[in-house]
Amino acid sequence: MTMNRRVAEIAIGAIPILMLLGLWEYLTVTKIAPPTLLPSPGAVFTRFVQLLGDSNFLGHAAVTLYRLFCGFGLAVIVGIGLGIAGVGSPLVGSLLRPVIRVLAPVPKIALYPAFMLTLGFDHASKIALVFADAMFPILLATYQGALAVDTKLVWSARAMGVSRTKALFTVVLTAALPSILTGCRIGLIISCIVVFLSEMISSTDGLGHLLVRAARNFQTVDMFVPIIAISVLGLLLNAAFNALRARLLVGFPEES
Repeated sequence: MTMNRRVAEIAIGAIPILMLLGLWEYLTVTKIAPPTLLPSPGAVFTRFVQLLGDSNFLGHAAVTLYRLFCGFGLAVIVGIGLGIAGVGSPLVGSLLRPVIRVLAPVPKIALYPAFMLTLGFDHASKIALVFADAMFPILLATYQGALAVDTKLVWSARAMGVSRTKALFTVVLTAALPSILTGCRIGLIISCIVVFLSEMISSTDGLGHLLVRAARNFQTVDMFVPIIAISVLGLLLNAAFNALRARLLVGFPEES
């Protein structure tokens, strides 16, 4: 992809965000929404920049990132492992398919009370919720991507003396990598949403907790700052993931 095309895509992608900010500014300037309920974007971004130098705020952001990365990392390991195992072993596949059909549609947030009762109110329950929500997109993408791999590739590897297990991880896993990375990208987005939501429900730290605390004290500007923070973190993580994907999948089309 040429530099000019990349810049054009970024510019086009920025248009909806600029329109949203323009609508936000319009609502505050015209007083359609009271300033006590909807502060101006300028006030929110100014406060956000100020808090970037606050160690307490950065500590809350670090807690959120820790929970996000732990839950997402476990989801990647388990999701890819089970997906590949389900394709490589008919027994594992037959056990895995009904579990996916039953559990994948279940809203995982409904399991959060059970996680809190069994794992407590600290990191473990939130990591478990992130893991449960992010794992299924990764598992499904890995399983379907591995199933779609041309069997001739595996036959060629086996004909050259490669064992079944080695072919599974060197041929099937590599060929299914575009699908796997797509599932991981979806799982990462879900992880950002779920970790924030879990901290809003029950937490004494993290960005979600800061939002709830500010709302309870009617600090509307501070209430919007965690939303901006998680959005910026999501954009940075997505950009990092796209860079990783481009490195791993040289020759494949990039995702925006």
